Amino acid sequence: DVHSVEEAQKVAKVADILQLPAFLCRQTDLALALGETGKPINIKKGQFVAPQDVQLIVEKILSTGNDQIVVTERGTSFGYNNLVADMRSLSILRTMGYPIVFDATHSVQLPGSAGDRSGGDSALIPCLARSAVAAGCDAVFLEAHPDTENALCDKDSMLPLGDLPELWKVLRKIDEIVRA
Repeated sequence: DVHSVEEAQKVAKVADILQLPAFLCRQTDLALALGETGKPINIKKGQFVAPQDVQLIVEKILSTGNDQIVVTERGTSFGYNNLVADMRSLSILRTMGYPIVFDATHSVQLPGSAGDRSGGDSALIPCLARSAVAAGCDAVFLEAHPDTENALCDKDSMLPLGDLPELWKVLRKIDEIVRA
């Protein structure tokens, strides 16, 4: 994540891809600064942004001459403390012509629901990941940890590391069927 215009060029010197964070995705100056680095940019769609409105963010980056863009879906706010993953969003985002990533772990977050931090429902990660691959996303992002209970952040929306190999096999099979 790059959080300020001042960070863009510094981060570009050491990172292969720069991420426009979800909560800052509509910040024109930040989107332009990231585009001007010439590095690939991952636009993390804000929970408050309609999928079709991501085109406006894409156009800001394109205006810098940078067309190395990836778009990540991470759920949409549905009332307070709840995100909903709308698989229609993946199809809408696909029409923009850039690779689409589905963030399976942040999509199960329940922002602020644990009082002093975000909660989540990690049991839904495999279901949403399978659904996103079946809907044709190009990649799945997820956070995994060997001991989720003792993870320093996002412990309620993280996949246990031991579950990753089997989920990966299933996702690969679904992807093969979808792309056949």
